Amino acid sequence: MVSHFPPNHEHMDDQMVKMEVNLDDVSGEWLGYVMDLLFESGANDVFYTPIYMKKNRPGILLQLLCPRKDLDKMKEILFKETTTLGVRYYPLTVHRLERRFRKVSTEWGTVTVKEGIYHGQVVQRAPEFEDCKNIARCHEVPLKKVYEQVWKELNGEN
Repeated sequence: MVSHFPPNHEHMDDQMVKMEVNLDDVSGEWLGYVMDLLFESGANDVFYTPIYMKKNRPGILLQLLCPRKDLDKMKEILFKETTTLGVRYYPLTVHRLERRFRKVSTEWGTVTVKEGIYHGQVVQRAPEFEDCKNIARCHEVPLKKVYEQVWKELNGEN
């Protein structure tokens, strides 16, 4: 059984900012903590990339995407919680697909599936990982088996 939620409409968001800092003296544990803080404070995306800095020092490029209105909040976190002395940021436009959420029933419970819609056509589908993980743990079944059943339901194979 598949049920639907109201969609979020496709749109261009020109009120976004991409921020980045180079870090060469921060532990992985600190990076995870900072990532959590940034997400909790409204960042849409946060990621790290290994880089080489001057004098060939290994470092990390921390990048994040957030609404322009949250710029000061993100800068405060980066300055207080990392070792950076400077933050680069620039405006960015994001084209967001229409999103539709569906509930799919499996033999173990319900899984939410996110669909990306482009010009009225579903172009992306992804079962929500946390739903699948919880079912796998609760019912002691392999995670991939939960995903397989969701895909079968979506494709009308059951």
